[in-house]
Order: sequence, then structure tokens, then C-alpha cells
Amino acid sequence: MGASAPVRQRAAQLRKDIGFHNRRYHQLDDPLIADAEYDRLMQELLALEREHPDLKITGSPTQRVGAAPAAAFSEVQHPVPMLSLDNAFSAEDLTDFNRRISQRLGRENLTFVVEPKLDGLAVSLTYEQGVLVRAATRGDGQTGENITANTRTLRAIPGRLNGKDWPEQFEIRGEVFMPKQGFRELNERALGAGEKTFANPRNAAAGSLRQLDPQVTANRPLDFYCYGYGLYPADQLPETHSEVMARFKIWGIPTNPELHVVQGIDECFAYYNDLQSRRQTLPYEIDGVVYKLENLRDRETLGFAARAPRWAIAHKFPAEEATTRVVAIDVQVGRTGALTPVARLEPVSVGGVTVTNATLHNTDEVHRKDIRIGDMVIVRRAGDVIPEVVKSLPELRPDEAAMFIMPTHCPACGSEVETIEGETIARCSGGLYCPAQHKEAVKHFASRKAMNIDGLGDKLVDQLLEKQLINTVADLYRLNIEVLSRLDRLAEKSAGNLIHALNASRYTTLPRFLFALGIREVGEVTARTLAEQFRDLDTLKAADEMTLQTAPDIGPTVARHVFTFFRQPHNLEVLQGLTDAGIHWDPMPERTHEAALPFIGQTFVITGALDSLSREDARSLVHSLGGKAAGSVSAKTSYIVAGAEPGSKLDKALALGIPVLDEAAFLALCQNPASGAASTATATEE
Repeated sequence: MGASAPVRQRAAQLRKDIGFHNRRYHQLDDPLIADAEYDRLMQELLALEREHPDLKITGSPTQRVGAAPAAAFSEVQHPVPMLSLDNAFSAEDLTDFNRRISQRLGRENLTFVVEPKLDGLAVSLTYEQGVLVRAATRGDGQTGENITANTRTLRAIPGRLNGKDWPEQFEIRGEVFMPKQGFRELNERALGAGEKTFANPRNAAAGSLRQLDPQVTANRPLDFYCYGYGLYPADQLPETHSEVMARFKIWGIPTNPELHVVQGIDECFAYYNDLQSRRQTLPYEIDGVVYKLENLRDRETLGFAARAPRWAIAHKFPAEEATTRVVAIDVQVGRTGALTPVARLEPVSVGGVTVTNATLHNTDEVHRKDIRIGDMVIVRRAGDVIPEVVKSLPELRPDEAAMFIMPTHCPACGSEVETIEGETIARCSGGLYCPAQHKEAVKHFASRKAMNIDGLGDKLVDQLLEKQLINTVADLYRLNIEVLSRLDRLAEKSAGNLIHALNASRYTTLPRFLFALGIREVGEVTARTLAEQFRDLDTLKAADEMTLQTAPDIGPTVARHVFTFFRQPHNLEVLQGLTDAGIHWDPMPERTHEAALPFIGQTFVITGALDSLSREDARSLVHSLGGKAAGSVSAKTSYIVAGAEPGSKLDKALALGIPVLDEAAFLALCQNPASGAASTATATEE
């Protein structure tokens, strides 16, 4: 009985859709759906044709390979059809393949040659008298595109073969691909030039090889591995595929080093599992394993079906890419305040895992890829890497698709979102209050160079936050022995020590306090500069951006960060809480006349371990004499103070010719600055 009308309509629609996607993939090198979605459409059509043989018509995609050649290239007729491969998507599929060919050949435990299934562009190379005379794409399997001029630009493909014993005329077949590193560099150059980037290495390889200008191809990082042959004198063929490949290798034709000969189906599975475990470490993209019978006479016995040989199959890995829809774009706030747009997706299986979310990185990336709410997109998940949206499919965009706009206020705490010109990452400015940043804010506040609260480690901070014993750094000063005793693995003595450290930290300095607040780009040196310029906290809080820039070395970016921080009501609430908790400091000393600050205009770098004072004390000494203590060496460094085991900073200083002071020379210079560096500088390289 023939197929019903609905089934016929579905088959017709599938043939139309698959034909459309074939053209996008093979001719335009710009697929609109992921490989897994294409495979699903093809499998559905194959199933319908198996169930209803009357649907298997001439011209069906199930009977053809690829797509017709593009009009831009001249045509090449393949003397031996350049077919595709059937696919195995599961262990059962591979077992069925092995059973079928074992029954046809009348024996079991067959020998296979196995190798990675490269994700590139299949090509045919014809050699005459050892010279490359023609190169062609697969095309529709019967007719391909002439890409000889482009192929000759690939260094991996020999224009003239080694040796002398090659046939007078023969054809090799293989895959042109783009290595992962080359793909990354190509896209980076395209981004820098404001050009369109490629979605994946396969598209990049195909698009590069099918350029009308061979010079463009020559500048692309393409590579090649041979996987077999087409036209070849039958009387010159050896008995096995591996012998053919060994012969090709001697002639200078690249073959994949992962190619192996295995015995039986169990060794096929072992190879598949091993290669899948190493997939991410390979320098090129693969999407599965190819199994081919090793014995060439067995291949001849089995022959071919309509579009694929019966003696070979491609065992696909779980798809790393899939097509789905963006149902929303949310914003996540990271522990450092960075705002990251995240696509909420219609659930889809990628790499064997159901994916519902994918990172969009930042606003610039969303706009560059033109991703909108409601779009169909291609999602990629490689190994344990967080899923990401590779590209949108504007051709499938619904009318109601909406642009993404980064919120102006943090979704976690309501503070203003900072977006600095020239930066790609937007950040929440509510560092002291924002719940998403609590842990990092507390850790930084308690650090040695900030409030120096000894005993407040990562695990303890986690417990305090999880049990909601603190919400902001001001809550630290409400802790007591009774509260701390409820925490896991915190002995009474440790709790007492922490309370003592908290009490001791109530007395600090204004520079330390400003550094402890965690304002973006306000490190120790900048905190000291601000403290020295504005003298007290209230004056600093009231300063506008222009006033802030009157301080030495405070530019517009730092001024914006400081101004925005002190404009957030929640931050001011926490500051008031800290003041109420008894945090205080001595007034900044009155400005001393410049004559009494002999190190003004000089920059010191402290490196290595000093004997009589800590590096922090050494920096404070430099500051007290008007100098700056920097963390890295540059041409503007005046002196480097080198203690024991100074490391690479000393090497760089010596290379730049910067005077080097040991500890004694540094202290002598501080006590008698008028003596100058000439008598105190040393060239110690210990």
C-alpha cells in the first residue's frame, strides 16, 4: 500500500528542506542549521522511504551526494563517483553495520582501518606523471568544482610527488581542513579588521578553498590529509588499504598519524572511545570516526549503494553543535561585578547533554553576532566548556524578535552599571552591597594589605554568607563568640582570635580603608594618593569627577570609578555601618613642604625579602618621603630595592640600567637623601 497524503507531503517537505540546506552547506559554505539537525532531517526522510518504498524517487537527497557545483567554477567529472558515507549514531548502528557486511562476506572478526572523521572539505587530486594536474571538490558526487589553482597554493599538497614508482595517472582523495589554532587566528584578524568571522573551522576551510582569487586561499591556514583513492590502475593496487596509504606517504602525500588497523568490532569501539576522550587535545576538529574494511577485495565484493559504499561507515560523536531558539536573554552578575548576558534556550541536546543556557560573553559579542530574543541560533558545547551561541540565523528570524539592551542598573542589587568607553565588560558599581559580589568583597576587605583581619579565610567566609550571618563587610563587626561557635570546625580559641583581629582592625589608616573598599582600579598606591589629596573621607565622597582628576596620576577612568562608587546609596549605607562599628583612623598628617620630601618625583620598586622591615613598611617609608612605590619595573623607575630572592624584577631593572639598592643602601638613602644615589647604588645580582 502506498504512502498516505500527509506522509507524501511530509516527504516532499523534507526533500525541499534538505535540498535547501545542501546548497547552503556545499555551495555557499554558510549552513543555517547545525549538522545534528541536518542529520535528523535526513534520518527522518530515510525512515519514510524505508517504510514506503514508493517515496524513493529519482532526485531524492537520499540518493544523491552533496550539491551541484557552483556556477563560479568550471566543472570536473569524477571518473569514479566521489560518494559520501552512511552514518552510525549509536553502538547499535555500528553493530548492525558489522553484522550486515559479515553476513555478506560469510565470515566474522573482520579487519578494519580506522581514522578520525575530519570536519573539512573533501577534495579529489589527480596526478599524471607524478605532477598535480587537477583538483576538484566532491560536488554532487558525479561532478565537482575545479579548484586546481587554489589547491596548488596549499603547502601540504605536493605539486610533484617523491619517488618514481607511481602510476602514470591516478587520483587521491582527502580532506582539506583548517587547524584550530589557524582558525582562531583567522577570526582574530577578521575581528581586528571589522570583517565577518567564520562560525567554525569547517566553514572557514570550505570558504577559503573555494575563493575566486587563489591569493586569498594562499593566505589562509589550510592543511590536508589523504584518506583514500579514486581512479587507480587495478593491477597496481596492493591487497589492503593500509598498504595504499603507506605508499602514498612515501610519495609525499600527507596521511593522518591517527590512522590504525584494528581487528573486529570490539577494537573499533575501543578506538572510538579513545579518540573521543582525546578529541579536545587534537589540533583539528573531528566529528567522529571512519571505519573502512582493510581488504580491498572485500570492498569490491560488497560494492556500493546509491550514495555510499557498503564497506565503510562514519561513527558520529554526540553533536557538539545544535540549532535551537533563544527564548530570553538574562544578565548574570559575577563575583567581581561583571555583568554577562546569558541566552535562555529551548532545551536541546548538545554533546550528549541537554542545554538550556549559553553564554553570550558581553554586549559587544551579542551585537557582533546579531543575536536577538526569539532568534534561531547555533549552540556549541565542546567537552566541558560552557555552552556558547556560535551564530544567529537571521534568515529564520521572527518579526517579533527583540534586540538585547544591557540594563543600566544591576539586577542583583540595583546599583548603577558602569560601562567604560573602550571596555567590553559592564560592571555593577555596588561592590560593598551587591549580593553577587559578597564573597570577593569580604575577602578583599579582610586581606592583609587592607583591614588585615587575620583568620577570615575562604571557608569561613562561605559559612558566614551561607548562614546569612553577614550580608556586607559592616556585619563582620557584629559577630561575637556565641555566633561564631555555631559554625562548623571553628574552635573557641579560633573564634576568639578572629574577634580579636576584628577589634584590632577598627583602628586603621585612611589609605588602607580606601583600598579595602574594593573600588575598581584603586590599588594601594592610588588609595594613598586619594587619601593624601583629599585628607578625609567626607571630602573624597563629595568630589566630582573633575575634582578627583586634580589628584596626581588620577585619570578620567579611575575618577569615574571612584565617583560612581560613592554615588550609590547602598555603598554609603555600608560605609555608615562601618563608621558606626567604630572604624577610625588618625587624621592625615599635614602636607610637608616639598623640600622636606626629597623623594618627590621618584619611583621605587621593592622586590625580594628584606631583613629589618617588611616590603609594606619599605613602601610606607618611600611614601613618607614623597616618593611612589610601584609594583612593576619600567623605564620610569628611579630605583629598585632588592632583598633576598628578588626574581625577574631585578633582571628587568638591570637590563634597563636602573640603579639597584640593597637594603642597607636603601635605608642609608632614606636617612640621608642628600647623599644621592651615586654612593649607594649597587649592581648586586644575588
